[in-house]
Amino acid sequence: MISLLGANGYSTRVPEISRFLGIVVGMFYNDHNPPHLHAAYGDHEVAIGIRDGEILWGYLPKRALAHVLEWRVAHVAELDDDWQRARTHEPLRPIEPLE
Repeated sequence: MISLLGANGYSTRVPEISRFLGIVVGMFYNDHNPPHLHAAYGDHEVAIGIRDGEILWGYLPKRALAHVLEWRVAHVAELDDDWQRARTHEPLRPIEPLE
C-alpha cells in the first residue's frame, strides 16, 4: 500500500501495482472515470489516463514522467484489467516494473 492524494485532497492508502526507478504506481478502488493510474515520485504525484496517456492532474519531473508513460504503453491491457478489478473491489494484480 502507498499513500496518494484522493479526490478529496487528503492522503489515502491505495494498493501499489508496480514500483520502478523510485516511482510507485497505484490505483484507487472506486475511483472516478476516466480509467487512470496514479504515480508518485518523491514529493510529486500525477494521475494519467490508462488508455490515452493524458495527464489528468499533477506533475512528475520530465524523466520520471517519461518512464511512467513508457511503462503505461507496455501494460495498457493489464492496467485496464486492474481498473475493472478495482471497480468491483477485487484484489489488484501486480504489474511488472519497467526494465
